[in-house]
Amino acid sequence: MKNNNRGDATDEIIGIAFRRFLVTAAISVAVIALVVLLYRGLGEDEVQLDTPPVSPVTVHRAVQAPAVHFSDITRAAGIDFSHSTGAYGDKLLPETMGSGAAFFDFDNDADQDLLLINSDFWPDHVDAGVPRPTMKLYANDGSGQFSDVTQAAGLAVPIYGMGVAVADYDNDGDADIFVTAYGVNRLFRNDGGHYVDATDDAGVGGAADAWSTSAGFLDIDNDGDLDLFVANYVQWSREIDFNINYQLTGIGRAYGPPNAYQGTYNYLYRNDGTGRFEDISAASGIQVNNPSTGEPMGKALAVVPVDIDGDGWLDVLVANDTVQNFFFHNRGDGIFEERGAALGLAFDRDGKATGAMGVDAAYFRNDPELGFAVGNFANEMTSLYVTRDAGPPLTDEAIVEGIGPASRLALTFGLFFFDYDLDGRLDLLQANGHLERDINKVQSSQHFRQAPQLFWNCGDDCRSSFLVQPAEANGDFATPLVGRGASYADIDADGDLDVIITQNGGAPLLLRNDLALGHHWLRVKLTGSDVNRDAIGAWVEVRAGDMLQRRQVQPSRSYLSQVEPVVTFGLGNADSVDSVAVLWPDGSRQVLDAVSVDSQIAITQQP
Repeated sequence: MKNNNRGDATDEIIGIAFRRFLVTAAISVAVIALVVLLYRGLGEDEVQLDTPPVSPVTVHRAVQAPAVHFSDITRAAGIDFSHSTGAYGDKLLPETMGSGAAFFDFDNDADQDLLLINSDFWPDHVDAGVPRPTMKLYANDGSGQFSDVTQAAGLAVPIYGMGVAVADYDNDGDADIFVTAYGVNRLFRNDGGHYVDATDDAGVGGAADAWSTSAGFLDIDNDGDLDLFVANYVQWSREIDFNINYQLTGIGRAYGPPNAYQGTYNYLYRNDGTGRFEDISAASGIQVNNPSTGEPMGKALAVVPVDIDGDGWLDVLVANDTVQNFFFHNRGDGIFEERGAALGLAFDRDGKATGAMGVDAAYFRNDPELGFAVGNFANEMTSLYVTRDAGPPLTDEAIVEGIGPASRLALTFGLFFFDYDLDGRLDLLQANGHLERDINKVQSSQHFRQAPQLFWNCGDDCRSSFLVQPAEANGDFATPLVGRGASYADIDADGDLDVIITQNGGAPLLLRNDLALGHHWLRVKLTGSDVNRDAIGAWVEVRAGDMLQRRQVQPSRSYLSQVEPVVTFGLGNADSVDSVAVLWPDGSRQVLDAVSVDSQIAITQQP
């Protein structure tokens, strides 16, 4: 098979959108000018206005993003991990996709530890004299210094791993770990800081020949215990891969695109409250077939649970690679309806499916409109779907919000919203990197290693919400990577959010945020009562002056990864917080007044 330039979108797409924008703008300016000329020409006595006068045009001043320095502290912080793909020259597709990362507190000492997922050697290339690669768990000492505790924690287990989801699924007070893989997935139960393989007991291993990617814990039925959604990619085996025999022109055998493989179904497991899960994938309505072939359609790489319509039931957005994205709307009766196309989330602005990788959701404008960001393949802009009038259908506003053109060349995997400068507005980070080491030989605009991207949210001060930061503007953030997973946490208890980006076949990049702007902040840690102790699905609202921010406790986001469960609010120059309101997953509401800034507060749900 020859290179079909997967995801090939040319500058014509940008040109068309830009020309449409210019035409619309020109018409608007002409209409305003005509009204002004008529008014001035006829005089006050000759003009009767039956409608309110036109509001003055907002003048946007030139805005420059604040200088925020990120420092590469990977080695200095004790992180000596390197991801192993198992590649030996045969160009097998799973070698290109890993891996994920998770920040969470595994030992209940109130700081964020770090888990990095690894892949493995292929079975026919295992050398008995070489230790097999495993995931690594690093304990944080509270200051951002980490020590490898993998062996002591019982996690030195070889798995061809991909992604990770973390939650207290058995409500015993500590964080359990679910690892997705090519092959059997694994659930590790936390017993006082030591992990025990509970996969078989829990019933969440999945098929032995499946390829799972991202996963997320969520309470789908509001019964208090956490259920589990697992995304599956394509039907793959070494034999299928060799039969496809994908090639880059002039290079030889290469990693094939997903449209050469058949799709799969995702998994949905319902927690019965005893530590076991029931597979309800078929009964719940999440198995989607291609209407033309009757075969499974999904090629899922990322998942984010979010309640899109405020009805109290968590829905699920699934990012699919080269086929339409799925949005599973939770009816509240155990059944999900796939409504991606109806809601405007299935395709890009031109009605095409994209090579969708990572995903996140947030109220990034601090208004009632919910946004979904989806990282896409090279030559496809990042998608930014936004509700209208606080409801569907959504529209892709990536271009008008300043993300589209700047993201077009990048091949984006992990991405997430976070407030890196603590000004009270959510910014956007993207982890980028290609699949093919030799891609530049056939596509001059593409590179194997690509720098991450940081989009600063400048709010109402700019015509677009986001301004892309120059690669060199944020210190070591500009490091070119084969980026995959991305996550964040405050690793050193200084209030700002630090970042890790994993690399495929290499070492991760741990970036310490050296913020020095004097902005205030508030961090909120929720604990649910009795069940769902992680409070996954809860919403936190912080009001400080005229700013109201809203965040959901939902660690599963980005690509193959999980962010810390503590919610961080930047407050800018506000030196006081008027109120903190929590809407718990059971619908109850709890409000705190007069909370101190520059602190982390713990809120436990009232019985």
